[in-house]
Amino acid sequence: MDPVLADFIAGTLGGCAGVIVGYPLDTVKVRLQTQSATAPLYKGTYHCLGTIVKNESFWGLYKGMSSPLCGVAVINAIVFGVYGSAMRFLGENTLSNQFLAGAFAGGVQSIISCPMELAKTKMQLQGVLGPDAMQAIKTGFAQKPALYRSPVDCLWKLYSTQGVRGVYRGFGSTLTRELPGFGSYFFSYEVLTRAMTPIEGYDDDGKAVNGQIGIGRLLMAGGLSGIISWLVSFPQDVVKSRYQADEQYTSARHCALQSYRSEGVSVFSRGLWSTVLRAFPTNAATLTVVTLFLRYVSDLNDEKYLQGLML
Repeated sequence: MDPVLADFIAGTLGGCAGVIVGYPLDTVKVRLQTQSATAPLYKGTYHCLGTIVKNESFWGLYKGMSSPLCGVAVINAIVFGVYGSAMRFLGENTLSNQFLAGAFAGGVQSIISCPMELAKTKMQLQGVLGPDAMQAIKTGFAQKPALYRSPVDCLWKLYSTQGVRGVYRGFGSTLTRELPGFGSYFFSYEVLTRAMTPIEGYDDDGKAVNGQIGIGRLLMAGGLSGIISWLVSFPQDVVKSRYQADEQYTSARHCALQSYRSEGVSVFSRGLWSTVLRAFPTNAATLTVVTLFLRYVSDLNDEKYLQGLML
């Protein structure tokens, strides 16, 4: 199979697996990030999770999932396709090239992910928070009529009233989150898979002969890579979520300053625990599926695939 096509298909399959596994905790993350510090609806990750299930049923955790699930096919195809092409262009499989290729892939996919995440955020918050997320919480009006029938309807209404600018609200924050986030994502996965690859023996020249990394270690490497990536990019993700959720902010910078002044530095770690809980299974599923697919379609005797590396 053509390597570019293989990268695109692998990204699609891995991304879908990751969304299905991790979406409920993503809903929790957004609810925690956007609630008011003075009148919080949720006491923490587990309370938020239980409250959503109690008030909105189990499927409330999957509210708005059609947007990322449909879009993930495009986004992950772009991420892994661009990443793979960038690595082949850079040539040498060094850690610095892994970071550069990952950052470039993250920047490119921001063009798609920004409006998709905007629609997802609006859908996750509507019916619970109303059109003005922060004001709804502060005034106590927690139940509002749903404004949007679907993510597509959400984006269409935003475009009709605000134009392209409205659809791409938060693009700068998305970009500054994705560049270091995806760079560290692929960098850390490379480091971890190298470290976890077993050595089966040594050749006549004393060079180590690597064995095949197992599924358990792939899951561990993928999950840890996801956590590392989020730790790097989480503060900017908070700003992005709040800026996209609330029209009172005139810019991402204004959002960051106002959030800090009213709620302190801790606001930039709000929802971190639910994100870490979600990051491990989501990225374990994503990167393991990607690696196993590439291993399946590639020569099993090729060292780079035996090691669990994607390229």
